[in-house]
Amino acid sequence: MNQALLDKIESEQFRKDSSANFGVGDSVRVHTKVVEGDKERIQIFSGVVIGRRGRGLNEMFTVRRISYGEGVERVFPVHSPRVDKIEVERKKRALRLQRRKRRPQRPDFAAASMRRSWAKEAIRESRKPSGQVS
Repeated sequence: MNQALLDKIESEQFRKDSSANFGVGDSVRVHTKVVEGDKERIQIFSGVVIGRRGRGLNEMFTVRRISYGEGVERVFPVHSPRVDKIEVERKKRALRLQRRKRRPQRPDFAAASMRRSWAKEAIRESRKPSGQVS
């Protein structure tokens, strides 16, 4: 199909409000529509945007927050009709947010880096002349 035709069809389904004006590192509140039985209500998910990917109607963003001591991440489509609105609570301060610094390190990675540092120290100690005391 012609890309211009696809872009025209997609443009009709884009979000009309300016709620897509946020970036990685911003604190946001995402108002989502939740259907329970025959009732519909708004549920708010607030957190920090740690990623944004895609283009056009396929654009998605990931929000992370800490809930009861556990990290919770949710992925939302920007132009979904289920997303009522996106409020930006606070704009990012950093030039760039690094996702690896937002997520806690896995314990096995920390242990591996400690083993490497101990091994390097042991090699240094073994290379010292025997008469030298440190």
